[in-house]
Amino acid sequence: MRFKGLDLNLLVAFDALMSTRSVSNAAKRLNLSQPAMSAALARLRDYFGDELLVLQGKRMHPTAFADDLMPQVRQSLMNLESMLAKSPNFDPTTSRREFRIVTSDYVQSSMIVPLCRELAVEAPGIKIDCQLPQGTTSQHLDEGQIDIMITPEYILSGDHPAYELYREPQVVVGALENPILQKGYLTEEEFAEAGHVAVVLGEQRVTSYADRQLEIMGKKRHIEVTTSIFSAVPWYVEGTERIGLLHESLARELARRFKITVVPVPFPVQPMRQMLCYHAGREEDAGLIWLRGKIEAIARQEA
Repeated sequence: MRFKGLDLNLLVAFDALMSTRSVSNAAKRLNLSQPAMSAALARLRDYFGDELLVLQGKRMHPTAFADDLMPQVRQSLMNLESMLAKSPNFDPTTSRREFRIVTSDYVQSSMIVPLCRELAVEAPGIKIDCQLPQGTTSQHLDEGQIDIMITPEYILSGDHPAYELYREPQVVVGALENPILQKGYLTEEEFAEAGHVAVVLGEQRVTSYADRQLEIMGKKRHIEVTTSIFSAVPWYVEGTERIGLLHESLARELARRFKITVVPVPFPVQPMRQMLCYHAGREEDAGLIWLRGKIEAIARQEA
């Protein structure tokens, strides 16, 4: 389809080229051959009368014109996607849509895994691409490359619609044979003296909710091991006297699979508010409304 002499497919190619700064990576993103993507870039250059992307060393860099053009192209593509999503004909039983979700490994195991079990029966053509948060997550949400982000309230940027899915208490986990946990609880002094496993998130090394709350309360712990995923904590406490802090639902699930025990935190900790966030331009996206409803239903079951 052409609009004022421009093949509109070239705008999709331009978006991929600007995002990846690479002809080969843009081709992979759009499932095209490298020669086809090179030809698309040549046609874009010819239409706009600008080089758009210039090779410097081993990487392509956008021209000033391309940088000015990019926000308009991306907004146009998002507006078109939003318009098409308003169709009342979304049918999960026949849809072959792919949804992109960004969330922690904890939420993946507690919510996205049961979601995928349901979809296997109710909507077998739908695909879920679930990714861990990265430093570029907020940018990708702004660009419309992410459909849903599920994250604690303190991580949200506030630029897109978000609402609470559920609240999650924090608990202490440790090995079944850990002597300080044998009585079914531990004191605040034992908590402070024990070696801890802590979770820090992503490339930016974002502090977990539990450690953020401890910092606010002025509580300190002796951290011996750090890991980037919550589900790894049992591996680091088994066979040791270390302890860790986890979200209660994940801790209870892991306790069924590992030789660990779960006890209360020895002082009050505010439950974590887990939020669902999506792009403001997709408020009326029928498929996304349906998927959010599925996730909300699972959240109610977990509460």
